[in-house]
Amino acid sequence: MVQQPDYRDWGGVITLGLIWGATFMVVAIALEGYSPVTVATARTTLGAVMLLLLMRLTGRRLPSINGALWVSITVIGVLSTALPFVLLSWGQQYVPSAFAGLSMAAVPLMVLPLAHFFSDEPMNLRRLVGVTLGFSGALVLIGPGLAQLGQGAEPLAQLACIGAALCYAISSILTRRCPPIDPVTLSALTLVVGAVILLPIMLTTEGIPSWQGTRSGLAIIILGLIPTAFATLLRVSIIRSAGSVFMTLVNYQVPIWSMVFGALILSEALPLRFFIALLMILTGLAISQWFSLRKMLIGR
Repeated sequence: MVQQPDYRDWGGVITLGLIWGATFMVVAIALEGYSPVTVATARTTLGAVMLLLLMRLTGRRLPSINGALWVSITVIGVLSTALPFVLLSWGQQYVPSAFAGLSMAAVPLMVLPLAHFFSDEPMNLRRLVGVTLGFSGALVLIGPGLAQLGQGAEPLAQLACIGAALCYAISSILTRRCPPIDPVTLSALTLVVGAVILLPIMLTTEGIPSWQGTRSGLAIIILGLIPTAFATLLRVSIIRSAGSVFMTLVNYQVPIWSMVFGALILSEALPLRFFIALLMILTGLAISQWFSLRKMLIGR
């Protein structure tokens, strides 16, 4: 039963924001020793193994044969793991980790217009204003890159990060429409789908990866265990305790932490447009979710 958030829920949502905000920094470190496909494959496969073990330990079983359910799991797996993981890993070869983190802030704003047409959440004027402001912030973020399309890899890398955000938004809508299934089981199986797709590609194009040193090797292990497997369990726990609206607070933290970690740990330069885009995207997000956030924070 969902209840008012307590200190454990607040601690969990802050921890989740830190974990997902640091993910882009860890991807950048893993890319120092491994290719984008290997990073995406290792992250997906390790996460799948951990969640399958959890299913076994907790007595969860695979869902029965149901065509609609398994089609949903497959499509969600492609759009929530395989494709965005590759897009982000490839893109982060050419753009700062802070840019990738900022791109993810647009996910809930992309969900709103998609939900209007394909789910049960109609758009209203307030949401439209919020989405418009948020997308204007995204244009500020990628504007210089759009003007340089065809001139090097960086503009395409920026579009790859935005494309990953769009994948997550579409998979979010599909997850809402998915036939009933245990959340941990769904998370495990979507990671399995990603691993089944990416493993043959990695083995065919790059072969079996070798240990490339402590720094990048540990980074690739951490990616599979913490932001992919552990964070999934924490997310499910928070939603069950405090609700999905409370979980939206993570969306405000991820871009901020990605910029902090990128600047402090990776010494990335943060152009002024990053801060302008951050302010516009977070303001648009707050406007679009205002009544839900107000009800959650003041309890009425």
